[in-house]
Amino acid sequence: MAASWGNNVKTPSFRVDGRRALVTGGSRGIGLAAVMALAEAGAHVVVAARNSAEVSEACARVRAQGGHATPWVVDVTDSAAVSAGVARLGPMQILVNNAGMNRPNLMTETTDEDLDAILSLNVKAAYYVAREVVRGLLDAGLPGSLINISSQMGHVGGFRRTVYCASKHAVEGMTKALAWEVGHAGIRVNTICPTFIETAMTRGMFEDAAFMEMVHSKIALGRVGQPQDLMGAVVFLASDASAMVTGSALMVDGGWTAA
Repeated sequence: MAASWGNNVKTPSFRVDGRRALVTGGSRGIGLAAVMALAEAGAHVVVAARNSAEVSEACARVRAQGGHATPWVVDVTDSAAVSAGVARLGPMQILVNNAGMNRPNLMTETTDEDLDAILSLNVKAAYYVAREVVRGLLDAGLPGSLINISSQMGHVGGFRRTVYCASKHAVEGMTKALAWEVGHAGIRVNTICPTFIETAMTRGMFEDAAFMEMVHSKIALGRVGQPQDLMGAVVFLASDASAMVTGSALMVDGGWTAA
């Protein structure tokens, strides 16, 4: 069968000009990198996080580079606040569901409070936000791209990470199921799965020499990641360059899961 696109093939654009993007946990680390990448690619970015000063600073950084940003101070574990906020801000054609946490510990030493806190943010809050973004897109009849920030630990196990692995495996399952639910509407749903990324959240762990030796031994590229290592992946999945990609996991793990 002959190709239908003929001789006028053109590389799909990596630009997202004019699209509204929501990034949760967008004031620092991986979230801030996603905010800056999407703004540079032309999106109007809504920066969502709990700390008002950090949200304002992130928006100021976007504007200083000529981009467009709107602050949203919110606790994404509050379902009602998420619903009201997304409805107020309007349909989001791009979502980076990034807010997350970890409290590494042995299962036998994990408290109920730790279990509830990790699952509430990593799973339930991600569900709340995705649900409202999908509702807005369906009501508006718009296509979109939902990007859930998962982890290499959503595909493997890890010492002292039973709860975290459980939460990220849940995100992977949610992503695959949702991709099938909303694909008919032109809404794509994928995950990005980083290895250990150097951020304020991980810095304390990186001070442990034995831990770092173990981490480096599992990364083929021989180094931990930086937030900017995820910026290209975010723009790719947000843009038309990935128009046929849904229900997939994009590994940005330096080869961790390839072994």
